[in-house]
Amino acid sequence: MLAIVLALASAISYGGSDFAAGLAARSAGVIQVTLLASAVSAVVVAAALPFAASHPPTAAALAWGFAAGLGGTLGAFALYLGFRHAAFSVAGPLSAVGAAGFSVLAGLLFGERPSALALAGIVLALPAIVGVSASAASAGDTPPQEAAAAGRPAAGVVLGLVAGACFALLFIGLDRAGPGSGLWPVAAASVAELVAALATAVAVRSFRLPGARPRRLAVITGATGACGTILFFFATHRGFLAITAVLTSLYPAVTIVLARTMLGERLTALRLAGLTLAAACVALIAVGGAG
Repeated sequence: MLAIVLALASAISYGGSDFAAGLAARSAGVIQVTLLASAVSAVVVAAALPFAASHPPTAAALAWGFAAGLGGTLGAFALYLGFRHAAFSVAGPLSAVGAAGFSVLAGLLFGERPSALALAGIVLALPAIVGVSASAASAGDTPPQEAAAAGRPAAGVVLGLVAGACFALLFIGLDRAGPGSGLWPVAAASVAELVAALATAVAVRSFRLPGARPRRLAVITGATGACGTILFFFATHRGFLAITAVLTSLYPAVTIVLARTMLGERLTALRLAGLTLAAACVALIAVGGAG
């Protein structure tokens, strides 16, 4: 049960992080926001590191953590690129479902055997993720940029799946790092994220800090994102990867609830159905146990 609680807390943190990042990206460059958020995330993880005392980390744990961090950053960039080639409702849901699906497959290959009820919850979670991730815009009020991008759905599908695979690498890497090295694998992941963000900023020569409001939002993005990663790290070592990754992948539900309450965005029938399915899948997994 603790694994379920931690995974849901991770989803809340990631959902809040994405909401803040989305607001920041409306008035600042994505690379600027990502770089500042990565730096803040590294600081938060470094501050939490002494509170998770353990034996010195193994090289394998650090390597898995570093790979996880690269997966998270590359997944984010693939998703952003997917948004440029297809409607948000194409790349976004595919990335979330891909992250959950690939993680479930990896968990089963690693020998995990969730209960029948938990498996039913996992299966139910995939359409739930699609529903809560779906774009709120209808054909009549689709923004011009998204309408233009919708003409290249194949590219959005491919990039959405690539992003999902990369996000799955984040989940799988943190799981395979093992619990015996404290938060060192998460620290390695933060270093990898910062290195990738810095390399991208160098490549495009974009180091200017965003304005005051997007800067505050980027700080929130980094802090809540770091909390989400730490919570998932603890969750996946107290339960099955196949379960914790699926529950964490429900983070779009948190984002749309925040958008509804804080920005007044409307909830479509599809999103309401997704939220209902999400609640049902959480209940099934809770009853089935987290292994």
